[in-house]
Amino acid sequence: MGFKLYASEGTHKFLSDNGVKTTLLHKPSTEKEPSIVEYLSGGKLDLVMNIPENLTRREQTNGYKIRRTAVDFGVPLISNLQLARLMVRALEKLPEKKSLQVKPWREYLATAGREYQFGQI
Repeated sequence: MGFKLYASEGTHKFLSDNGVKTTLLHKPSTEKEPSIVEYLSGGKLDLVMNIPENLTRREQTNGYKIRRTAVDFGVPLISNLQLARLMVRALEKLPEKKSLQVKPWREYLATAGREYQFGQI
């Protein structure tokens, strides 16, 4: 599909074991470089999928720092497993030669038969 993927340690190992190339980024609590927070604040990531692997305090703190940094730097964030799965399925259906285009929200509403009015949403 042509996307460059970055992943934390567990996800990196899983994807690598299944033949998917990723670049390893470290969670905030490890204090290792390169870190997820560093890449987010440096504008090097275009989307974050942050799904906690467990409910430990450490994992929750890492997740909070990653999500907070994504929001602070305007990086789109997916934090729901079902939504992440749907996005991956949608990307799989995208024709290889077709690129994703960013459109204003009003254009999406127009294709759904709705008209956008300022302050409506």
